[in-house]
Amino acid sequence: MLFIDYSSAFNTIVPSKLVIKLETLGLDPALCNWVLDFLTGRPQVVRVGNNISSPLILNTGAPQGCVLSPLLYSLFTHDCVATHASNSIIKFADDTTVVGLITNNDETAYREEVRALGVWCQENNLTLNVNKTKEMIVDFRKQQREHPPIHIDGTVVERVASFKFLGIHITDKLNWSTHTDSIVKNAQQRLFNLRRLKKFGLSPKALTNFYRCTIESILAGCITAWYGNCTALNCKALQRVVGSAQRITGGKLPALQDTYTTRCYRKAINIKDINHPSHCLFTPLSSRRRGQYRCIKAGTERLKNSFYLKAIRLLNSHH
Repeated sequence: MLFIDYSSAFNTIVPSKLVIKLETLGLDPALCNWVLDFLTGRPQVVRVGNNISSPLILNTGAPQGCVLSPLLYSLFTHDCVATHASNSIIKFADDTTVVGLITNNDETAYREEVRALGVWCQENNLTLNVNKTKEMIVDFRKQQREHPPIHIDGTVVERVASFKFLGIHITDKLNWSTHTDSIVKNAQQRLFNLRRLKKFGLSPKALTNFYRCTIESILAGCITAWYGNCTALNCKALQRVVGSAQRITGGKLPALQDTYTTRCYRKAINIKDINHPSHCLFTPLSSRRRGQYRCIKAGTERLKNSFYLKAIRLLNSHH
């Protein structure tokens, strides 16, 4: 996996190129012209105290903090796709990850994908920040081989054992101790605030709302992706935080296992939609067993406890 970092991604959008891509996607010409007018000729000043700099007219990039900017950036990069079937390019706003499946020790397709991405960036005015770009190799073979380093613009990309991606700590062993340790630490810091609020006399209902907003949101962030493969020790550490919060609020709080199961089922319901990208993984059984889905064969406990297999089991059990 190659975790890409761009230098000032939103500031490098070229409005004229964006409009061409929008027209290719079939957007109304009037809307395209509105976007072009919105992104060009924007005055910008710097204020320090009562002093204001001379205005600077900007004709590139999208305004920082504007709710439209992530959408415009996603549309601008919609044509950045994998060129080989064994690779995937995962994008979330300006966070981009290249995932390559290496078989028979042949890294040609993966390395060609990285090279093609570099060319695409040059053509679209995007600059790769090689110093912040990281590579991580996930390899569970008993006899692992050396993988030559990746070079971008003549610079070696650093290889790491773990990386924080969209708030989740991913490791090259696909275990979740690093992530759970991090969120337990963050959650325990917020327990201090919960105790202070109780000392100030807040009601149990207000304390519970504070817990759900500031502590449970940390514990349950992307929980469907990682909780199923947590060790028993990790689960106990997480549940201890919930137990501490329960003693402070004085009310019953849902166990993390229940939260995980509920959220997996909700996502599974959404994936049943034929338009969902993961719908192809849910294969219906024969008409005699309508509503049931074929279970995916799992050769390892890691796969057995992953989200998709859990989702299929939940759908079948609720039928």
